[in-house]
Amino acid sequence: MSFSLSDLHMADTAGTPQKSKYIMALDSGTTSARAVIVDEYGCIVSQAQRAIPTIYPKSGWVEQDPMEILAAQIAVMMEVQFKSGIHSDRIAAIGISNQRETTIVWDADSGQPIHNAIVWQCRRTAPLADALIKDGYESMIREKTGLKPDAYFSATKISWILDNVDGAREAADAGQLMFGTVDTWLLYNLTGGRVHATDFTNASRTMLFNITSLEWDQELLELLNIPAAMLPDLRWSSGSFGRVSGEIMTHMPPITGVAGDQQASLFGHCCFDEGDVKNTYGTGCFMLMNTGARPVSSKNGLVATIGIAEGGHVSYALEGSIFHAGSVMSWLRDRLELVSSVEESAEIAQSIPDTGGCYVVPAFSGLGAPWWDPDARGLISGLSAASDRATLIRAACESMAYQTLDVLRAMEADAGSAMSELAVDGAAARNEFIMQFQADLLGIPVRRSEFVETTSLGAAYLAGLAVGYWEDREDLRQNIGRGRTFEPSADSERIARLTAGWHDAVARSRTNIHMG
Repeated sequence: MSFSLSDLHMADTAGTPQKSKYIMALDSGTTSARAVIVDEYGCIVSQAQRAIPTIYPKSGWVEQDPMEILAAQIAVMMEVQFKSGIHSDRIAAIGISNQRETTIVWDADSGQPIHNAIVWQCRRTAPLADALIKDGYESMIREKTGLKPDAYFSATKISWILDNVDGAREAADAGQLMFGTVDTWLLYNLTGGRVHATDFTNASRTMLFNITSLEWDQELLELLNIPAAMLPDLRWSSGSFGRVSGEIMTHMPPITGVAGDQQASLFGHCCFDEGDVKNTYGTGCFMLMNTGARPVSSKNGLVATIGIAEGGHVSYALEGSIFHAGSVMSWLRDRLELVSSVEESAEIAQSIPDTGGCYVVPAFSGLGAPWWDPDARGLISGLSAASDRATLIRAACESMAYQTLDVLRAMEADAGSAMSELAVDGAAARNEFIMQFQADLLGIPVRRSEFVETTSLGAAYLAGLAVGYWEDREDLRQNIGRGRTFEPSADSERIARLTAGWHDAVARSRTNIHMG
């Protein structure tokens, strides 16, 4: 079953005036599923959120149950309708944003996953990625995909599932298995199995997609022994992805927007122009710079990716991916039981003037950009007898800002120009201590969005454009709220001293011998 955009637009405008309707955005993140209802002004009318449990079978392994991801997403779709009183007859369209790279393989007949989802943070396939580099494929993979061979991306995860789940290889060769990142998994289930598709931004994170020809790359599929029949159809981020099944939403609203969470955030910030930059402090930390119509090959530890795929045009992006940012807050709260909330972490961090030379390097599953060191291990350095709970909390908070500093400097080197401002969003951006410390480290203003969940807003924008809810990108720019801007205030000598200490701690993390 398929729908044209004109059909969708007619369905949205018939009966109920367009502007009395709303857009629903589904944000399937790493730690939670969220559903948000957005009005014509880009304001959040209502939202619901539910946690998604994470499984750690071995050191460095990270999994989730695909059925729990789906159940959590459907649950918040229902909840947000009841909370707001806005039901499916008033939803003009739905947009989806999702944790990227996370890999799900399921049986085409039963629709059941054959293994837990392998989460983007998982490092189990690092030996396979290392082998690709050792065998001389790094340049070819970079040229085609913009990515560095790494366990972070989906391709090696698919190969692992096919090689380690009984009967999977044979089933895949027989055309009986389907692969998808989380967006594809949700689309397939929300449409009652009618749609097996992804968008160009999510495809660009698999390490199987040619970002210049905009197609699955046969040479890479053969290299990794992945049958092309497993892969989803490719589509623009703003367009038709079918309708929600009537068993889930009675009036079957259309799904017309899909993007990876970081690309959705870029779009939500209205970073439509070359040189625009945003940074999201989510589970990980992700900085993207719009590089325009051509991908930029990084010489400083970043990757090239598709940033925006809307309106029949692609804008590329440089990206720096930090594996652990907001998850450091979860570590403080859930593992160490030192804080109860982001807000409390800010209050405690500000209760002391500094860490006394203490640093936390949260390399819980290696280091991402710009180091790309899967063997790095988390550490705490510079402890003294004076160190206490507040010291550790402040050092953990500061680690997000230090990692962002490293990525920003790499991005400036690749772009050949200095940044004048950084737009930020994400849950950890609510920590005002981190935002001020970030501005001090970078020496430039840090502009926090009025609504820190900009990822959801970007998904809503993509969906709304497809059905004419918003007319064009200029219409979206009218919705931009300034939020709060943090101005740098620290002296350069102090920042240089702190940064040198951080880089010493990173070096220790990278030479640490892991005995696990």
